[in-house]
Amino acid sequence: MKLTTKYLNLFFIAMLFFAITSCDDDDNIETNTDTDSDTQLIVNDYLQIATGQTTLYDGDGEVLSSVSEGDDYYGQDANYLKGVAMSFSNYDDGITIDNNTGLMWEQIPTTDEFTWEEAKEYCENLELGGYDDWRLPSLKELYSVADFNKGWPYIDTDYFALASGEVSKDEQFWSSNLYVGVTVEGGSNAAFGVNIVTGHIKAYAASMPADGGVDGGTPPDGGTGTPPPADGNGAPTGNPLAKYVRAVRGDAYGVNNFKDNGDETISDNSTGLMWAKNDDGVVLDWENALAYAESSELAGYTDWRLPNVKELQGIVDYSRSPTATEAENVGPAIDPIFNCTQMQSEAGYDDYGYYWTSTSANFTSGEPYYYAWYVAFGRAVNSEGEDFHGAGGVRFDTKHEDGPAGEDAERYYNYVRLVRDIN
Repeated sequence: MKLTTKYLNLFFIAMLFFAITSCDDDDNIETNTDTDSDTQLIVNDYLQIATGQTTLYDGDGEVLSSVSEGDDYYGQDANYLKGVAMSFSNYDDGITIDNNTGLMWEQIPTTDEFTWEEAKEYCENLELGGYDDWRLPSLKELYSVADFNKGWPYIDTDYFALASGEVSKDEQFWSSNLYVGVTVEGGSNAAFGVNIVTGHIKAYAASMPADGGVDGGTPPDGGTGTPPPADGNGAPTGNPLAKYVRAVRGDAYGVNNFKDNGDETISDNSTGLMWAKNDDGVVLDWENALAYAESSELAGYTDWRLPNVKELQGIVDYSRSPTATEAENVGPAIDPIFNCTQMQSEAGYDDYGYYWTSTSANFTSGEPYYYAWYVAFGRAVNSEGEDFHGAGGVRFDTKHEDGPAGEDAERYYNYVRLVRDIN
């Protein structure tokens, strides 16, 4: 009996020692402040994230209670609900974590506005939450958190604060993607950004030359250096270079891994999506684009559909443009493994088309969703046919010819790029 008691006492002493040392280890983990640039997040690249759109709409933007296979307007975003549902967590010190991608975001952006270079510098110098390895996000990263459920703003304000604190078209945020082409506003020095209130992607002027004009062009007021007025997409009427910034932390998200399957299809082994290598060279309005995709058969597959806006934006190659200043970058804003039908722009340029998505949009907060999103793989032009928004821009327009007028040259007839799930 004494022997047993002795061993029991030793056992309890050992357990107490283990508990104490374990608590010490846990404390060290919780209070660890070693959060320099060597600290890496695990980023799920390229996990396809849903758009958040769950409502069905007809061609005039009216809500549909249900749409079954074979019905008009079947095949839109809310029929399929593709991608992983968005999921965020509030973290300490004004940080939001994307529970799907693993990216860490600056939750509350500064109210200061920056040129593109200043925005990049701001992110690189930012210390937030004990971390100092923040960076300027890419377009695909910024669009991964876009919420197309309601719009205006196209972001969940429970986790991402507006910079101005107001629902304004001026909520434009820089991305890390410089534009390789030439735009009306930015000349050969433009960079892309996302307007989180209107949902658009556009290339903005990234610098102002010494004469006050927009880089690569003439001063907008004939030489006095007055910034140009607001564009049709709500750019600020003040300094056209002034944009907001929301820093991100983590490894790069949004890297495609394409494989040509040799049967006119392309697999993206990053997203798990299969794409048609070609379009068929025919432009359709939105309703007929949905029907065309639903009835398509290619490479023995019959489950093709119209891609949603995040899926289609996810295959844009922002290193390419029809107006690229370097010869090796000239072409549609998509990997050369794909083919795009060549066309002429309104200005008579050799160009490439716009492609419908299955995702609806509203022109103004509270109005019907009589628009649908498209992606410009060629010039995203103004009414004169000039490259205004940049190849790879994401815009919307009315769903059919008799719909309401849009902001720019109307695009109610667009091409289709088929998509399906590999698994």
